[in-house]
Amino acid sequence: MAWDSELEVLIDAIRMAGAEALRCAVDGFETIQKPDQSPVTSADLAVNQVLLSRLTSAFSQDGWLSEESPDSPDRLRKQRVWVVDPIDGTKAFIRGEPEFCISVALIERGQPVVAGIFNPSTNELFTATCGGGLWLNDKAIASPTKVKDRQPIIALNPWEQQLGRFTPIEPSANSRPIRSIAWVLALTAAGRIEAVATLEPENEWDVAAGTLLLTEAGGTISDGHGQSLTFNRPEPRYHGLIATGPHCPDAVTQQFKQLTGQISNRLT
Repeated sequence: MAWDSELEVLIDAIRMAGAEALRCAVDGFETIQKPDQSPVTSADLAVNQVLLSRLTSAFSQDGWLSEESPDSPDRLRKQRVWVVDPIDGTKAFIRGEPEFCISVALIERGQPVVAGIFNPSTNELFTATCGGGLWLNDKAIASPTKVKDRQPIIALNPWEQQLGRFTPIEPSANSRPIRSIAWVLALTAAGRIEAVATLEPENEWDVAAGTLLLTEAGGTISDGHGQSLTFNRPEPRYHGLIATGPHCPDAVTQQFKQLTGQISNRLT
């Protein structure tokens, strides 16, 4: 199969990185504030180094884009680029909550073709290759069934809810807080929740792997304007994110379409 070698190296690297994250959680880590006031820990940097070493040594011609590495314009000249978030959900990691993950995707000509999202706390590794379906810990995941005995669940930022950004949608679903955007995308792909929505800026490394997992599961994903996502762009950032699982109820899907349409209209 295409990308078998890349997937094998990714799985080895991401599991090794997960072990490093758990080691740091036990042994202790330092936390500092970035210029944007978001936290970064020595564990983020250690995990980044594991992934950088393993992936770039195996595929030396590929580009690199990571939250914890200096960006280089060289990646824009590459046909293939690894897009990495060493620890997505750093605040959850700091608090000891099992809501953080390691997110890795290989981008080829602007689209993800290999992806892995690993939660070391739960030992759940979701992987996908383009056209190869969704896998969990080396076992194929069947398409989730439609929700019948509960309200659909949408992952939202609590403070966005307080602002009233999703008031029209909330009566149709239960909400759960977003601690890690990558992790809730993986859960949406697996059918454990039905959708994810935020109008806050998101980076390519937050969503690249989750995009492939979700589309391989039969879901949909767009930015907050309803536009499809492309990757390895000069400004690797999106204005919001709307993702729906393969069996998201039609009522919720239609409400999201209305929301993104209203946002687009305000910009024109």
